[in-house]
Amino acid sequence: MTTLLKPPFNSETAAQKVALAEAAWNSRDPERVALAYSPDSEWRNRTEFLRGRAEIRAFLQRKWAKELDYTLQKTLWAFTDNRIAVTFEYEWRDGCNQWHRSYGNELWEFDDEGLMRRRIASINDAPIEEKERRLCT
Repeated sequence: MTTLLKPPFNSETAAQKVALAEAAWNSRDPERVALAYSPDSEWRNRTEFLRGRAEIRAFLQRKWAKELDYTLQKTLWAFTDNRIAVTFEYEWRDGCNQWHRSYGNELWEFDDEGLMRRRIASINDAPIEEKERRLCT
């Protein structure tokens, strides 16, 4: 990943941090994405609890093997000195070619170097028809 934006965040750097995260996740590259997290980063993603880059990397490999043609859009919701809240939606199709749109919120906390040390995600999925897609790769 390129130069890390470090806390404390302001409106410009918080928006940049969100844009960088969106671009990294849309790359669907588990290694690239994992490097944005601290080595001891803690996650809650739906019902999974992960700790550290190795678990994050493995999770992302499983995720993108199942969630095909994944396309994500994140929006900055709020920020403080070292925390950012985002809303997001993403679209993907499963192995049976059923499209889904997933919606959610994430709470992020960063260490002094700008690595994410905690990520809490709440996500809901809705099946959609291909013609209902609005996010494109």
